[in-house]
Amino acid sequence: MGDEALSREHPQRRTVGMLAGSGLLPICFARGARGHGVRVVAIAIKAEAPPELAEHVDEIHWTGLMRLGEWIRIFKKTGVTHAVMCGGVTKANMYRSPVSLLPDWRSARLWYDKLRSRQDHTVLEAVAAEFESEGIKVESSVLYCPELLAERGCLTEREPTEDEWADVRFGWPIAKQIAAMQIGQTVVVKDGAVIAVEGMDGTNATLERGGKIARGGAVAVKVAKEGHDPRFDIPCIGPDTVEVLKGAGISVLAVEAGNTIVLERERVTGLAGKANVAIAALSAEDIEVGR
Repeated sequence: MGDEALSREHPQRRTVGMLAGSGLLPICFARGARGHGVRVVAIAIKAEAPPELAEHVDEIHWTGLMRLGEWIRIFKKTGVTHAVMCGGVTKANMYRSPVSLLPDWRSARLWYDKLRSRQDHTVLEAVAAEFESEGIKVESSVLYCPELLAERGCLTEREPTEDEWADVRFGWPIAKQIAAMQIGQTVVVKDGAVIAVEGMDGTNATLERGGKIARGGAVAVKVAKEGHDPRFDIPCIGPDTVEVLKGAGISVLAVEAGNTIVLERERVTGLAGKANVAIAALSAEDIEVGR
C-alpha cells in the first residue's frame, strides 16, 4: 500500500505510539511507519528495548516494566490515539512480585484486581484494554510492515527431507494444542517423539533444550494460537533464531505462513543456508494433505 492510499485509509494516524520491548521488531516497525510518513512516539522498556531504537523513532521515553499509568500519560500528552505493542518482554519478569518492579498505582490495580490469570497473553490483553479505555486504540504490530509476514513456501533453498517432513506433520498439531492452552508456541520433535515443549523460558531456550536432548537431526515447529490476537500475539523469528538452531543442531524449523514475522529475511536465509538448516512456512492445508 502506498503512502497516499494509507493516508486516505487512516487519515488520523499521523502519529503512532509504540510500547517497545526487546528484539528487532520495534526497529522494523518504526522504519515501516516512518517510511509511510508517520511520526513514531516510543515508550521503551528499560533493560528490554534495544538502545539503538532511539535512532529510528521521532520521540522516545524510557520507563520501567509496570508503569501502565505513566505509559498512558505519555501517549495522551504526545497526542497518540493509536498504538502498537512490539517486541518481547522477559517472561519471568511478568511473574515476579509487582512490588519488586516498583509498579505505579494503575499497574498494581490491574495486576491484583483485574487480571483473571497471570498468563502472558492475558496480561497483554488486559494492558491493551486499559489503553483502549483511555481512547488509545491498539493495532497490529505489522500495521506498517506487512511484508514481514512469512509467505507460504520454503524460505531456504534446502527443503526438509521426507523424514523431516514426517516430523513436521507430527509436531504441528501438538504445537497447535500447546498454543491453544497458552503454554507456548514451539515444540521440538525427532523420529515421531516430542523432545521439548516451550514454556515460560521462551523459544530459544526450548530449541537449546531440545537440541541438547536430541543430539542432532531434530525438527522444530512454531505456530500461532487459533484465533490469536494480531495486536501482540504474532510468532516471530530472526537471525538470532537461526543461530540458536545451528548451535542446537536442529535441522528444520517449520512456521505458520501468514502468521509469523520474519525479521531481516535475507540474513535469516543466508545464515540458514550456511548452517544447512531448512525453514518452511506452511499452512494448515499443507499439513492436512501432507508434504
